[in-house]
Amino acid sequence: MIRPVLLSDAQSICGIYNEYVKNSTITFEEIPVSLEEMKRRIESATQNHPWLVYEIDEKVVGYTYGRKWRDRAAYRNSVETGTYLDSKFVGRGIGSELKRELLRALKERSFHAVISGIALPNPASIALNEKFGFKKVAHFKEVGYKFNKWIDVGYWELIL
Repeated sequence: MIRPVLLSDAQSICGIYNEYVKNSTITFEEIPVSLEEMKRRIESATQNHPWLVYEIDEKVVGYTYGRKWRDRAAYRNSVETGTYLDSKFVGRGIGSELKRELLRALKERSFHAVISGIALPNPASIALNEKFGFKKVAHFKEVGYKFNKWIDVGYWELIL
């Protein structure tokens, strides 16, 4: 089941996200996010952007969100997105279901440009975005540094 996020989902979301923080370069955060900080992020993002969770048997196993792309007013119709799944549920189509629903919600809210930044390499995230029509528009070399290595970042964009 896909539904809007609740603050009570923050603990589950921390569990999913912090595994990526601790064990991957998919996110450039290096310190696990606290429950309080995750609640703050949810509250901040959901003021103007959708944040959805995927639930199986009343357990959150994935989530996706839109958030402000940049602070300047002219960017107000652009949105950055992210999608994270519990590693035990990767490869089941959950990411696609979440992405489809997020794009529908963004369109309903009249967003125009949807941007996904992807730490590279990440073939699964690239495939997910390109499945929905995102096109690669930028590639930054060695802009992140985590786990003692330099990491490239690509940006994919979809015009709704």
